Formats: sequence, structure tokens, C-alpha cells
Amino acid sequence: MAVRPRISYARSRDGASLAFTVSGQGPVVVFAPWVPFSNLRMEWENPLLGDAYEQLGRRLTLIQYDGRGTGHSQRDVTDLSLEAMVSDLEAVVDQTGPKVFGLIGQYTACDHVLAYAARHPDRVNRIVLFGGAARRWDAMSAPGTQALLSLIEQDWNLFVDTAAHQWMGWSAVEVGRATAEAFRGAVTPQLARATLRAASAVDVTDILPSVKAETLVLHRRGASLYPMDVSRSLAMDLPRGHLVVLEGSQPSLLLEGTEAMIKLLLDFFCDGVVPSETSTSGAEAFPASSRQGVPLGTLSRREIEVLRLLAAGESNAQIARRLGISAYTIERHVVNIYRKIEARGRADATAYALRHGLG
Repeated sequence: MAVRPRISYARSRDGASLAFTVSGQGPVVVFAPWVPFSNLRMEWENPLLGDAYEQLGRRLTLIQYDGRGTGHSQRDVTDLSLEAMVSDLEAVVDQTGPKVFGLIGQYTACDHVLAYAARHPDRVNRIVLFGGAARRWDAMSAPGTQALLSLIEQDWNLFVDTAAHQWMGWSAVEVGRATAEAFRGAVTPQLARATLRAASAVDVTDILPSVKAETLVLHRRGASLYPMDVSRSLAMDLPRGHLVVLEGSQPSLLLEGTEAMIKLLLDFFCDGVVPSETSTSGAEAFPASSRQGVPLGTLSRREIEVLRLLAAGESNAQIARRLGISAYTIERHVVNIYRKIEARGRADATAYALRHGLG
């Protein structure tokens, strides 16, 4: 069993106490906790997760913490907003002291990571997201996810048992049982329900252009809990985003294809290596840039897509329907495009697109 690191405490802006650990050596990577189910002590006691953390720690310094209301952090909290979660990340980083570091976020934590990175672009050099979405509801609205979450209201014990075994794989009986206990010990059903309700309303679309760090958006090809399109859309909207499609179906970052995932994370955070389409890890990457005909400048891939459709003569409403996003979001993209390419209107934007091979 991996040696569990010592738990220390930081204090957030509103006074909430946050449990954190520091382990390993090398470039610093902060694991933002997946609220409401973070439980540091039991994660390290899980033989699979503990071993994975120990392997990562041979080349990386890992900073991990329990989210507010969960694990060994303060339980009696009421503010579950995105602002509070980002404040918690700021508090842990300020307490531990790294100047520049990488970030890893899973599911709800992806929003906290992106908001922090947009606010502190000079401190974050690389990001890995798993289960990420610009609009959290997009990732939570799938029928299977909603059916699972509905069990929180109906039968808490049934929920944690089902979630844990789905998380670990139904064949992993003992490990699944341990994971269920970790979930059960992480949070109360009341706080779990309140945290997920608050998370479902989060939308970080507006801040994505401010995230300057190289970002891998990971998605398992056979994942059923959230759609591929959600991950693809997030990667396209990030200026330096890369969608990395992994084989497998488990809704966990480190518990399927573990050795390949550890190599991917070490290569990326230590050496800046983005998985290629011929990666031996089984990952297929779709890079943010270097496409022939993509204009120079700071346009995100989503903005390039919108610009191409604008140049084709489609209206904002038509583009919104085609891309499956709101007309309001398209309007924001168009404003950003005009500002970045210094266009005075649709005619200028169309001419720009044609000059750069987007017509």
C-alpha cells in the first residue's frame, strides 16, 4: 500500500478550512478535487489510486486537497458557488507556494480549474481535464447521469454503491466496496445534493478565451455518462485546447489504462508532450492549431468554425442550430471574432475568412 502523505490545512477567503497533502518531487501539479466526493485519506488507501499517485510522485510534486464540505475539509459550509471553489484553490496554492504549476480537474472540478487559469494565466502552464464541460449541465443532462443522481434523493446508500461500482467496474468487488465507503464517508447526502445542484448551473463559456495554458481535454471513447460532443466543444473553445480520445469506457481518470495514463500525464506535465495520433498509449489527439488554412492570431477553434459559417452566409440563428448552442453564445463569439480580426462587420469578416482559406 502507498504511504499516505501527511494532511495539512489551508483557510479559504471565507474562513473554510481545507485539508491538503503534498507528495512527490518534480514539477508541481495540483489536483482540484471532484466535489462533492473528494476524500484524500481513503483515496490514498485505495490500492489502485494510491499506487497511481505514488508513480506520478516519482517525477511530479502532487498537491491534492479535499473540497469544501467533503473529506477532511470543513463540513459545515453553505457557500457552494464557483467563486467559493476558486477561492479554495487559490488558498491551497497560496499556502503551498508554487509559482508556476499544472492543474488536473475531473468533472465539476474542471470548471474550478478553468476559472482559476483564466484569472491567473501567469501561474498555470498546463491543464488536463477529464469529464469537462463549459456548461456543466451539458455533461450532467444525459439520461444515465440523471437516473444515477436521482438516487441521491431516493436512497443514499444505493446511490453510493451504484456510483462506486460503476466508477470502478462491477467486477472489482472489493475495490468497488472500498470506493463506496470512500464516497459515503466523503459527504452527507444533503451536501452532495446541494453541491451538484449548484454545479449544474455553472457556465464558464465566457472565460475560455482567457485560458492561455496548453490544455488536454480527455474523453474515453466508450464513456456513457457524458457525450463526446461536450468534450469536443470544450477543446474547440479553448485557445490551446486538444481533444484526446482514449480507449475504454470507465468514468475514471486513473483506474483504466492506468500505466498509459500515467505516462501521458508525466510526458505532458514534465516534458510538454501532447499525445499524437500515433501515440502508443491508444490516445488520439486533435490539436488546437497547425491546421492548414487556419488564420494567425488568437482565434479559438470554435471561433474559426463560426467565422467559416459566417463567411458561408449563414445567420447567427442558423449557426446556433448547426452547432447546437444558443444564439446568444454565437453572438458573443461573433463579437470576439470581430474584435480579434479588427472587422467592422460581416463583410470584413467574410473577406478575412476568404483570405485565410476558410471560405
